[in-house]
Amino acid sequence: MSDPSRPVRTAAVIPAAGRGVRLGPGTPKALRTLGGTPMLVHAVRAMAASRAVSLIVVVAPPDGADEVSRLLHEHPLAERTELEVVPGGETRQESVQLGLAALPDTIDVVLVHDAARPLVPVDTVDTVVAAVRAGAPAVVPALPLADTVKQVDPQPQGTPEPVVGTPERSLLRAVQTPQGFDLATLRKAHDTVVEGEGATDDAGLVERLGSPVVVVPGHEEAFKVTRPLDLVLAEAVLARRRATDGYV
Repeated sequence: MSDPSRPVRTAAVIPAAGRGVRLGPGTPKALRTLGGTPMLVHAVRAMAASRAVSLIVVVAPPDGADEVSRLLHEHPLAERTELEVVPGGETRQESVQLGLAALPDTIDVVLVHDAARPLVPVDTVDTVVAAVRAGAPAVVPALPLADTVKQVDPQPQGTPEPVVGTPERSLLRAVQTPQGFDLATLRKAHDTVVEGEGATDDAGLVERLGSPVVVVPGHEEAFKVTRPLDLVLAEAVLARRRATDGYV
């Protein structure tokens, strides 16, 4: 994966160009505040908390790169972590591709992390990085499902949907981020697989290449803030961290 004579370098790409319509109209989801601080800042800090991550590329809304840059400069990181902001595209895949294009050739491992997962613990980040450095081309953190899942025949909203199957729950995992990759593998996946061909995340693109993807343990606090109730839960987690861990 890399020249053994030099250290392995890891970067994180954070696509933050989405509007987050399920949280309601107004500010883009990544810029909504959590404990008085934008979620994007929390997500950047979560990546920077890992000593393995030396570069973070934030992919901003196409017309909002300057605003995001100003925001992040108001919340500086430790000097060991470089930060870059680039404009995103019209789709998530385009935005991730633009983030990957901003990475220098000295990067070997790349993490792709949802800005809407602001509270992922550093141990989870380090576990993903370690698995990629150990030779896995693609790694995802994930949790076992707590609920039974039904496969249905989709119907118009509000219409009862016939159940067509019940997958074996013990074989299923709920995937989180950051997802980690050998950079060359992820770039090839984005260049080869077009969004909409069945993949809903970056690991799905790698799967379409036929490359192996492995799962490592995720964390219950790495949940995605998508709906108003998620924001309430995130505020509670953040309040506990501030009270017990000195989290800022």
